[in-house]
Amino acid sequence: MTETHKLRVGIAGCGIGRSHAEAYLKLPDQFQLSAICDIDTAVAHATAHQLGVETVFTDFSALCQQPDLDVIDICTPSFLHYPQAMQALAASKHVICEKPVAGSPAEIDDLIVAETISGKRLMPIFQYRFGHGLQKLKFLIDQGITGQAYLATVETHWRRRADYYAIAWRGKRATALGGALVTHAIHAHDALCYILGPVKSVFARTATLVNPVDVEDCVSASLEMVDGSFATLSVTLGSSEEISRHRFCFSNLSAESNTRPYSNTSDPWVFTGDTPTITTQIETALSNFIPQPEGYIGQFARFYYALHSGNELPVTLLEARQSLSLISAMYASSNDATSQKRLSGLLQTDCIPGTQASFHP
Repeated sequence: MTETHKLRVGIAGCGIGRSHAEAYLKLPDQFQLSAICDIDTAVAHATAHQLGVETVFTDFSALCQQPDLDVIDICTPSFLHYPQAMQALAASKHVICEKPVAGSPAEIDDLIVAETISGKRLMPIFQYRFGHGLQKLKFLIDQGITGQAYLATVETHWRRRADYYAIAWRGKRATALGGALVTHAIHAHDALCYILGPVKSVFARTATLVNPVDVEDCVSASLEMVDGSFATLSVTLGSSEEISRHRFCFSNLSAESNTRPYSNTSDPWVFTGDTPTITTQIETALSNFIPQPEGYIGQFARFYYALHSGNELPVTLLEARQSLSLISAMYASSNDATSQKRLSGLLQTDCIPGTQASFHP
């Protein structure tokens, strides 16, 4: 890829795909939005017209065979992500795929093999990683200022009512691939592991309390991290006040996010030093923090430069595998609440026994 080459992108799915499209349009030196695909003909044409895109498809296979596309961006319902990602790689396209990129760790393994064979790159979407608040905490860790991790809490308290589930694929195990853990809290939990690293063991309980759907909408979980710290996760889709919050306690400081439900990894975050000296170190370090683009724009810009440089992608399939392994462990623990499910075992197996290669309960 030359320095001047724009990546030509075709987006499949006009739901969250519109947000992806808006991000690409804000990176005109790196990307050219070249095609829109949706099974609803009217929606596909209307979206393409609004975005100034001339080429429209209603068939994903036809999109993949378009010779002048470099990247297929998959924004379709969850159950389609894995087969469509495999198809796009087989068509020798780079792939960007919304969460969850697959339905089990075993399917992630398939994608890793397919990516290697294709010679192309596949990037799962975890755009919340790139919020400035979370990036500042990562910067402080990299500077050696935070010290030992003790405890973290993650709250994903949102509200979903019957109208949300009026879209046919939502709220069903077969098509959504899970409930609040898969569709809503997955980003917040990825941010936790992005900061603290992998999980060692899990104890979790899940329930369906808010809406009469097939999948969980309330979760309580206790985690032991590989670094020896603990984390607690709470998830509900029945909170009248919607909030997302991360709070981390280290030996040298505490870090707490804002509580905006859909942008809590962005500024402002509060960093509190354990002593005045550490507070001064925090302030001095953050004065040297250079903010990069956030959200989808930040992830897509990093994707472009990774392809240009040959460096590791900003989010990898192995990281997506870690995310699905955690979800799998929480589901397994909830199904057998008397025992902890250790991720070390899950990472060595294709899927959890009894789930038939799927991480939904």
